[in-house]
Amino acid sequence: MLENDEPIATVTAEHVVVVEDEEDIRGLLAFTVREIGWTAHPAATGEQALRLVRKLRPAVVLLDLMLPDMSGIEVCRRLRADPENRFVGVIMVTARSDEYDRVLGFESGADDYVVKPFSVREVAMRVRALARAKVARGAAWPSGVTFKWRGLVLDPSRHRVRAEGVDIVLRPHEFRILLLLMSNAGRAFTRAELSAAIGAEPKAGSLRTIDTHVSRLRDALGPYAAAVETVPMVGYRLGKE
Repeated sequence: MLENDEPIATVTAEHVVVVEDEEDIRGLLAFTVREIGWTAHPAATGEQALRLVRKLRPAVVLLDLMLPDMSGIEVCRRLRADPENRFVGVIMVTARSDEYDRVLGFESGADDYVVKPFSVREVAMRVRALARAKVARGAAWPSGVTFKWRGLVLDPSRHRVRAEGVDIVLRPHEFRILLLLMSNAGRAFTRAELSAAIGAEPKAGSLRTIDTHVSRLRDALGPYAAAVETVPMVGYRLGKE
């Protein structure tokens, strides 16, 4: 359950806003995002992109530098100036390869840079890597947003978990798993998805390690261990309140 004065869309690695004024390239980028299992939200202008980001709070924005209404640099600056969206991942996608343009993009707050013509596989890898980093670290959540399950309260921006007002010390991986479950109440996550959320490659060994992390997490939660519910043949989800 989200605790805040205003409802805020859940930040997950499922939403990517694709900002590109050329229809063919926009469609190709959107297709690339969908191929890795996430939802692409196309935008042809900077204003449309900003509206989508405010509504969806995506993990990543694929942002063209040249747009009809404003530059990608200006879009990025506005995102970084917005307390609600300053931690959204931004990957600049442009035909310009000059060092000056790359530096300007990074100075405006971009996290990564892709030059046209681009490799579809490379774009997919960069989107996946940036989304994992943003979501797993909890950096995408603004100050003041917390999640509550019974007497358990998780504050992602402060990396803090409390039960009945008492701090619970969690290891980084256990914290990230709990954050993903509490910020997506009702959704079941596979071990592969949880492995990706903590930054590990979804190999057989790392998938078995997820069960170890969950066991440690439940031990640390004590009376609130039921917050992590096992879904047979699937993985885990947040328990019912």
